Amino acid sequence: MIKKILVANRGEIAVRVMRSCREMGIKTVAVYSDADRKAMHVRYADDAYHIGPSPSNESYLVIDKIIDVAKKSNADAIHPGYGFLSENPAFADRCKEEGIIFIGPDSNAMRVMGDKISARNKMIEAGVSVVPGTKDLREEAEILEAADRIGLPVMVKASAGGGGKGMRLVKQREELISSVRAAKSEAMAAFGDDAVYIEKYIGSPHHIEFQVLGDSHGNIIHLFERECSVQRRHQKVVEETPSPIMTPEMRAAMGEQAVMAAKAVDYVGAGTIEFLADNNGNFYFLEMNTRLQVEHPITERVTGVDLVKEQIRIAEGHPISFKQEDLSQYGHAMEARIYAEDPENNFMPSPGLIQHITEPLGLGVRHDGYVYEGFEIPIYYDPMISKLIVWGKDREEAIGRMRRALYAYKITGIRTNLAFLDKVFQADDFVNGNYDTHFIENNIDFLMEREKFRGNIENIIKITTFLHHQAKLEGGVPMSDDSDNNCSESEWKSFGKRRGMLKI
Repeated sequence: MIKKILVANRGEIAVRVMRSCREMGIKTVAVYSDADRKAMHVRYADDAYHIGPSPSNESYLVIDKIIDVAKKSNADAIHPGYGFLSENPAFADRCKEEGIIFIGPDSNAMRVMGDKISARNKMIEAGVSVVPGTKDLREEAEILEAADRIGLPVMVKASAGGGGKGMRLVKQREELISSVRAAKSEAMAAFGDDAVYIEKYIGSPHHIEFQVLGDSHGNIIHLFERECSVQRRHQKVVEETPSPIMTPEMRAAMGEQAVMAAKAVDYVGAGTIEFLADNNGNFYFLEMNTRLQVEHPITERVTGVDLVKEQIRIAEGHPISFKQEDLSQYGHAMEARIYAEDPENNFMPSPGLIQHITEPLGLGVRHDGYVYEGFEIPIYYDPMISKLIVWGKDREEAIGRMRRALYAYKITGIRTNLAFLDKVFQADDFVNGNYDTHFIENNIDFLMEREKFRGNIENIIKITTFLHHQAKLEGGVPMSDDSDNNCSESEWKSFGKRRGMLKI
């Protein structure tokens, strides 16, 4: 039995894993960089160890440091969360060599499914439907011939890619070679591997993924789908389950192929099979993520399964605690990713000090976050600060509940995408379930309306607050009767300070 788990991560996912560990009576160990000395996961864990400077390549990505802390703290196991070392086969191998349980799949599954070309070939062998495409391409003549055979438009993709890096959409034949060169250069800079391949471009795709679990006893099951088509620069922003386009027949077929894909690599642990689907019910394997996904809470909400607890039990050698026929979807769940970013400035990250935060509460609302008043969001990591998850008895109720939760969610001191998200849940295409991966670009004018309005209102409040304060200093009529209660400053100024509107 696992008694102590080192969580090799930070932020909301570290806190989320630790919560399940606490429910199971398992001690937790946090690791932290200079920037995260006061982070929530450090406060929440039973033990915490410093592992180096703020940049992740000097702290969270250094395998030797993580292993050293695991030994010092007598941790039985390591949970990698997502990102950082979660899909690093060398890290999984090192844990095995040191006698530490790695809560995830073995390194072979990571290597096969982590490389898009090898994963594609493996899926073809397993009989899983894949997008028409190629293997690794090196010669320009090969590239041109492949594009002619597949038919334009095509997507050029980096084999080791992710997060939209090393990807190019090519619509014209004369753009193909330059796009391949650019993708190879970007892939080499980002991943140290310039291998690329070509896939047929699916014009109006839905990004649908299936959650899978496998154990060491040969059992593999799926926990239904998640619709992840609200994306910006190939990064997910909003997810929901069930998918608005799903039929029982399509769900059964995709679920069967998801299980086939996992079985092809003898998968053990939690993973995700990602598909592209069109409006005609056709779907194709895209890739596999050999880890827990950011959006896993919506699956937990509609199935009642704690995926982290299941990961831990599987790592202990237990079989999956339920069978496929035991599972069903109940109600509708949605997740919105809250980012410290400025939508009006091309969604640039907005690190800084959290001056005020009011987290949403109420029926059907779950908030997975890691920030608090007085915490300074560092510049070194992903700008996602929390995930807002809601559940409703149906899709309509879930949308209403999400809008209510977004309305209640207040953060000052930094810019966030909260108002932008509220517009997502108002957009007709989303409300009607009539959207694909082009949703944001197709609705960008509507989505940005609130941002412009909010910016004007914030400026008005700041100016008004400042002018009222100045008027009082100059002997004007005070906005409140300070003389009776001996207040040292006006209520306007105090309010402005509390809400981050004044820095004087």
